Amino acid sequence: MSEKTDFKLDIDAVLREKAKKQYKKIPKFFINYLKRTIRQEELNAIIERNRDKQGVDFMRALVDKEFKVKLKIHGEENIPASGKGRYIFASNHPLGGLDGICLSAYLGERYNGKIKYLVNDVLLNIRNLESIFVPVNKYGSQAKMSAAVINEAYASGNQIITFPAGLCSRKQKGEIRDLQWMKNFVVKAVEYQRDIIPIHFGARNSNFFYNFANIRKALGIKFNIELIYLPGEMFKNKGETFHITFGKPIPWQSLDKSKSPAQWAEEIKTVVYNLPKQRTSKYGKNHRPG
Repeated sequence: MSEKTDFKLDIDAVLREKAKKQYKKIPKFFINYLKRTIRQEELNAIIERNRDKQGVDFMRALVDKEFKVKLKIHGEENIPASGKGRYIFASNHPLGGLDGICLSAYLGERYNGKIKYLVNDVLLNIRNLESIFVPVNKYGSQAKMSAAVINEAYASGNQIITFPAGLCSRKQKGEIRDLQWMKNFVVKAVEYQRDIIPIHFGARNSNFFYNFANIRKALGIKFNIELIYLPGEMFKNKGETFHITFGKPIPWQSLDKSKSPAQWAEEIKTVVYNLPKQRTSKYGKNHRPG
């Protein structure tokens, strides 16, 4: 049996490795609570059932067989055909997990598996997805290596899928919306001459998740504790129908110095959130956002 198929989620082992000094002080009941919260048993069962699948095939199995979600695609005519260029697919991030799974499955099939999905490096432990994941690590000794791998992905012939916000959406002033979009995808679009395809993913997590996040913030706790509930949120969305809207490509040449990369990122974020209202983007080949 290969190393790739033996992987199991093990929160106990992670704590022993990542918190060696504190591990003995962590109550057993708390570790068991974490196991239940991250749905360790259910996720391991999913990995086991699909152990023979890799990359896009694994993602498609999660969409169709495991979470049984349906995808309603709008603006399909805005998705360039395979072999017609290299693009950055930039989406809002409402779910923090299942949205990436769905986009990887759908776009991965359209582009014959030639996609790369930028993710937190922790997710590389899911070895079934090593072929399509690109690790993002901004801290420590791994940062330089991560940057090199990211640049290699952008220089390749693969299509890039990214969530510029990094974190999933939060509820702010009664509206579920991404936090600030980071500028890096704009910088890379210009550097590697890739047009940007804006995507709006229509979905949401539970009120519990948003309320917990807001209470945590109100208490002045900086660590995003609510992230441990994201696996549970995936199961709450089981059987849902998601509406995914693709806008027209935004030419990389239009991302000029009239605005900073950070400003362009926010402009494109605005484009994304307008897509459901318009169903088609007003930005064509000779136009730019803003």
